Amino acid sequence: MSLSILSESELVRLMCLLREAHKVAICAHRNPDGDAVGSALGWAEYLQSINKEVAIVLPNPYPDFLRWLPGSQRIVLFDRHETVARKLLSEADLICCLDFNALSRLGDMGAAIADAKATKMVIDHHLAPDPSAVQFIISHPELCATSELIFRIIDQLGGFENLSRSAAACLYTGMMTDTGAFTYNSSRPAIYAIISRLLTKGIDKDRIYRNVFHNYSENRLRFTGYILSEKTRFYKNHKASIFTVTREEMKRFHFIRGDAEGLVNMPLQVRGMVLSISLREDTDKDVVRVSLRSVDQFPCNKMAEEFFRGGGHLNASGGELPFPLEEAVRTAEQAIEKYSAYF
Repeated sequence: MSLSILSESELVRLMCLLREAHKVAICAHRNPDGDAVGSALGWAEYLQSINKEVAIVLPNPYPDFLRWLPGSQRIVLFDRHETVARKLLSEADLICCLDFNALSRLGDMGAAIADAKATKMVIDHHLAPDPSAVQFIISHPELCATSELIFRIIDQLGGFENLSRSAAACLYTGMMTDTGAFTYNSSRPAIYAIISRLLTKGIDKDRIYRNVFHNYSENRLRFTGYILSEKTRFYKNHKASIFTVTREEMKRFHFIRGDAEGLVNMPLQVRGMVLSISLREDTDKDVVRVSLRSVDQFPCNKMAEEFFRGGGHLNASGGELPFPLEEAVRTAEQAIEKYSAYF
């Protein structure tokens, strides 16, 4: 099975960009998830193996349950070390934008990248990449994760043989987290061909699973129970659900970044459930963070675009709404009603 993903012209263009670049900066979207962090770390290791000076700059912190990832300590956070981050971006010859389709996904860091003199390229699996601020785009929305795309690129560049176990673990983590441990958007045989090859690098996929999904605090467990018991509402004969999370509730349960990860998937465990919506007050600014998960052909991405100023994939999307939370709930209820034909 061929895992080649780049056309001949894309491959030549990428090789030219890498050959001409000495300093490379890698960035990913605000509120980085496992795919954002995993693809960035895996790509960084490959670039270092071909003698590039590499920096990883993310807009803000990633979840605590990803801190075990090899190389994560090297990541520079823009919101905490802005001066250092701006210097790294301004000095780069090439900026690789991973796992996002527009600079608006970076928050305040977007302007710094737009102003940088470096050549900019996107490597992503989200729909509709914005070409206005970059010179080269590698976009494959049909893939399960940007980490899958990075693996395929490294392989096509001839880098698999020297790929380290740590890089393999990072790329596997990105694929695993962006598919809910391979429970959605993961039915293509090529995904498992890639996993088989990553296993030859000595990664322990069972330990990786535990590091990500069994790495929470007692507070998080009690928080989960509270949300499912007290805050989850069901609609349309238990085919859709909404739960809300307030700042006060996060404070009460000593919430840390990443404690909400995966909660939006849990209502889908109810028999017949099609759609789950999470509405969570942001702790930094007055917006409500929206996450959507679905099964089968329910179009989360279309709902996110139409109602929540967002987008994403068919079964996993996100967006945001302005305060107050009560108004966000009404908007979500309107969205469920509008899409009732899918239930």
